[in-house]
Amino acid sequence: MRKHLSTFLGLAWLVFGAAHAEPARYALDADHTYATFAIDHFGASVNRARFDEVAGSVRFDPVAKAGAIDLFVQVASVYSGSRGFDEHLLSPDLFDARQYPTMRFVSDRLVFDGERLVEVPGQLTLLGRTLPVTLKANQFKCYPNKRARTEACGGDFEAVIDRTQWGMNYLVDAGMPKNVRITATIEAFRQ
Repeated sequence: MRKHLSTFLGLAWLVFGAAHAEPARYALDADHTYATFAIDHFGASVNRARFDEVAGSVRFDPVAKAGAIDLFVQVASVYSGSRGFDEHLLSPDLFDARQYPTMRFVSDRLVFDGERLVEVPGQLTLLGRTLPVTLKANQFKCYPNKRARTEACGGDFEAVIDRTQWGMNYLVDAGMPKNVRITATIEAFRQ
């Protein structure tokens, strides 16, 4: 009887202990992690720019379909292809990089539909304000990365936000749209 009880307890620990294990930690791959935005420019063109300096942490447990993301974006790393536009983006009219040098996105939940990651609800801090934003997962996959010699997980995520909710009101009265499409491309290596 004791043998059966100890076997049962051992199996129970394996099943329930594994289910409650900490998610694995992943280090961001700087070569494949960045954030972008796109906003209509009076119906004539679309202004786009990219932030190349993104740091933070990722935790992911594929069995439990759970994880957390904490990303910091350095505003000064913005690049639009136009030095004059980049300087304006950094000014108090828009991102006010001197007063607010970083943006931050934090999520402690991943939403799956079966095996497919569909969204990442979180909080976006921009211009000193923190509001909820849900990133839609356009794609997500984990794979063995030969260069890093470990598993890599990554995806492409997007949302449309109303920039005025964060106090970015530049040219709204002149007809510039409030809505901005933001994207986050993230890849990270299992540690």
